[in-house]
Amino acid sequence: MHPRQTPRFVGLIEALIAFLVGSLLSSVAAEIAASSVGYRLTSSAPVPLVVTVSGLIGLWIGLIAGVLFYSRVWGTGSLVTDVGLSFKWWDLLVGAVAGIGTQLVLIPLLYLPFERADKTLNHRLSAPAKADSAAVHGVLPVTVLVLFLAVFAPVVEELFFRGLLLRSIARWLGPIAGVALSAVLFGLAHFEPLQLAGLILFGIVLGLLAYKTERLGPGMVAHAAFNAVTVFSLVLGR
Repeated sequence: MHPRQTPRFVGLIEALIAFLVGSLLSSVAAEIAASSVGYRLTSSAPVPLVVTVSGLIGLWIGLIAGVLFYSRVWGTGSLVTDVGLSFKWWDLLVGAVAGIGTQLVLIPLLYLPFERADKTLNHRLSAPAKADSAAVHGVLPVTVLVLFLAVFAPVVEELFFRGLLLRSIARWLGPIAGVALSAVLFGLAHFEPLQLAGLILFGIVLGLLAYKTERLGPGMVAHAAFNAVTVFSLVLGR
């Protein structure tokens, strides 16, 4: 089965709608979960794990639906063909080096000049991640957090940002714009102004992996390694 002729802008509309729907579902799911445990989303107290997980699931439903809709309507119906969802054994090595290297080397170098002027910068950069993990204690909750942030999140986000969004932008404006714009949108989608530069840098790394290999495998492993370093450093550093 061959994919139908695809207009250059197709995929961008699906991505926009998917993100908006996912954001709405995320807000609703987080509010319901918060109400069920007596937590206020405006509270400064640590966010309960059930609220974090519920919000992520709501967002991911929208993102995955957008990818599947695009593949079914405009593609072949195969995520391998349409968005590059495939793996090779060396993805583990390449991805791990890219993810850990970005987390421990590239991003610290990016912020190094600013840390000299602002001694509290490092603390403020890690604040969002600490907020997500502050209420997580015990083997089972930590395991759930690791699964959601270091396994499920990389798969869903790579399918959406590098599988659907990057390819759609590249088809319209070319590969350089695809890598750059998908990285910027990836950073903005996290709604963390202080971490934006680092997220964009990481988005560029992930975009280059997807573009050079034409697959999502290396980026998913890199994304998983990147998030795992953050989660384990916070949990083990308490």
